[in-house]
Amino acid sequence: MRILMTCRPAYGHLFPLLPLANAARAAGHEVVFGTGEAFVPQVRALGFEAHRVGVSIADAEAEAKRRHGEDAGFLDVGITMFAELLPRATMADLRPLLPGLRPDLVVYEQSDVGTGALAQRAGIPAVSHVIGRSVSPEVLSVAAERLAPLWDTPPADAMLGDACVDVWPDSVRDPGTAAVPKVFRMRPTPYNADVPLPPLPRDGFVYLTLGTVVFGATQVLRGAIAALSRLPVDVVVAVGPGDPAALGPVPENVRVAGFVPQAEVLEHAGMVVHHGGTGTVLGTLAAGLPQLILPQGADQFANAEALSALGAAKALVGDAIRIDAIEAAARELLDDSAAREIARGIAAEIAAMPAPETVLDELVAWSWECSE
Repeated sequence: MRILMTCRPAYGHLFPLLPLANAARAAGHEVVFGTGEAFVPQVRALGFEAHRVGVSIADAEAEAKRRHGEDAGFLDVGITMFAELLPRATMADLRPLLPGLRPDLVVYEQSDVGTGALAQRAGIPAVSHVIGRSVSPEVLSVAAERLAPLWDTPPADAMLGDACVDVWPDSVRDPGTAAVPKVFRMRPTPYNADVPLPPLPRDGFVYLTLGTVVFGATQVLRGAIAALSRLPVDVVVAVGPGDPAALGPVPENVRVAGFVPQAEVLEHAGMVVHHGGTGTVLGTLAAGLPQLILPQGADQFANAEALSALGAAKALVGDAIRIDAIEAAARELLDDSAAREIARGIAAEIAAMPAPETVLDELVAWSWECSE
């Protein structure tokens, strides 16, 4: 089978697709990617055929702000980006490639909805892959109106289509998938970049990261480092694509690295302080660890709210992200056995979810059924 996968050119959009892509390749299927120009070399370096498809989120944001003004709100800028500029750019680039690629199945991460619309028009079975929590019903209704002309038949969900791969465990499941007729549940499986494990302190340290998008929020990182360094534990900081030197001198109980194999680091950590990105949220839950979330944008606020309500995390938002507040919240979490037990319970849920290899078999069977 030939499988086409598409994503925005960003780590948080590519990495969630790789467990399925690697499972498909291992099973003998042919996998080809479509992504923005900046990530084509990176996908090819992973051993996959890749083509330039679509534009980056940053480019779409710049154009949306040019249209609406720098001070325009999210409803104007965000809807223009994700319901117009990004899907139309994807469709324009992918349309001439489809006859040559001839995919039997299409998998697109949920923000790359133009791929789903084009696949429907071409009669190719397509499934979205959840990479974060759904937007609010109010925003989705506006997006649905803007996206409707792209589809032959508007799907059950404007972003997720009529079929999706859902990686959220039951305890924190996103209600946004409820409208999707066909849902494949899959264990959230981390992708460890091919980077060495840095020297780690003894087990039980605090792991601090702002992920691969908001890693540049050095003021927040420096404040978190200052706060966590006051605790009687070691701290490991990962800045991803950022420059560790940009943080300047750090206290003796703090170690700073660039990219790390996060899943391996989490095996040794005692608590995680992070931005609330879905990959880190699910990775931390899978490791059964409590987390302190400092959301910076996108669905990070919704993730923080969901986990805080469940008791598996604490969150500090906006002006509440202060050094003293971070220190106090982290101290509480280190001693909070209830939060740890809740996290361990969710870890057991995640472990029981179907593996990517199992879900791949289900997707292949489903796609053949759709094609008959």
